[in-house]
Amino acid sequence: MAAPAGAPHIFDGQASACDPNLAQRRLWLARLGTGFSLCILILSVFVLGRTVSGLHWGELRSALAETSLEQIVAACVLTACSYLALTGYDAVALRQLRLAVPYRVTALGSFTSFAISFTLGFPLITAGTVRYWIYSRVGLTAGKVASLTLIAGLTFWLGMALVIGIAMVIQPDGISEVNRLKGWINLIIGLAILGGIMVYLAWVSRGHRRVSVQGLWLELPGLGLTLGQLLLGVVDLSCAAGALYVILPQGHGLDFVSFCAAYVLACLLGIASHMPGGIGAFEATMLNAVPAPSAEALLASLLLFRIIYYVGPFILALALLGANESIRRWNSLRAAMKASEGE
Repeated sequence: MAAPAGAPHIFDGQASACDPNLAQRRLWLARLGTGFSLCILILSVFVLGRTVSGLHWGELRSALAETSLEQIVAACVLTACSYLALTGYDAVALRQLRLAVPYRVTALGSFTSFAISFTLGFPLITAGTVRYWIYSRVGLTAGKVASLTLIAGLTFWLGMALVIGIAMVIQPDGISEVNRLKGWINLIIGLAILGGIMVYLAWVSRGHRRVSVQGLWLELPGLGLTLGQLLLGVVDLSCAAGALYVILPQGHGLDFVSFCAAYVLACLLGIASHMPGGIGAFEATMLNAVPAPSAEALLASLLLFRIIYYVGPFILALALLGANESIRRWNSLRAAMKASEGE
């Protein structure tokens, strides 16, 4: 069934639902994905457990105390820049969907949805729910919010692909210290990733492309908006990686480009583990990928990063949602009181 031009709509999936072979393939893919996630989770817990068991907690406290105020402030500033770039994810998606929403609403919906989904995990559910709570008040339907969430997710994945592709091409030997592959293998992988992005850009530049995702038809952004997605993704991930990079212990010896590749790899494994915030998988990857004077010093930086980039924005997002709901209810009460006085 062809999708009409314009905004996406719900796809009539009766035909596919009646295909037993397609249903069986989807079931096996779901089981394979679950098994893969469990393997990553078990491996992450094993690696992290081995690392933590050998820690000296006194040295960990000393490492936390040695982090300077300047490092913490720089990490906070870069975190703010990352979340500011994330508001552009929703802005691009709204423009693609041809929806006019004030930026203050876009910023609130984007920041709160990302901050909460980063911490709780399951972004399609948590981020979609928060976005619907915010955007439904300005007239967006559930289908539009689902489309917005998917397009914002596409921006994130494009940014990750571009960052790791560029890093592998610029610093293939440096990344060998992270993934233990030969430099020439990293170079080939990086060129393949960048080549795939170029093919995608050429594809979307030929006209609006519509795809079906779980029964929902999406009209993908064209060349101009896709370039904007790539830029936003790179800025967001570079700032997020920078927030951790500036609080790393001295003497790690890892350049920023190689570190960005390690950060993206850790994020990918964290996402694949399906743990809230990628906790465990992210730390285990970074502990094994980043050289540091001691495991205690690196773990202290990772703990500070999780507080600054995840916990702080999560608490702020909850406070903003609560304040927004209180203001909305107060305005409704005032309107009701004025209406009763007018009678």
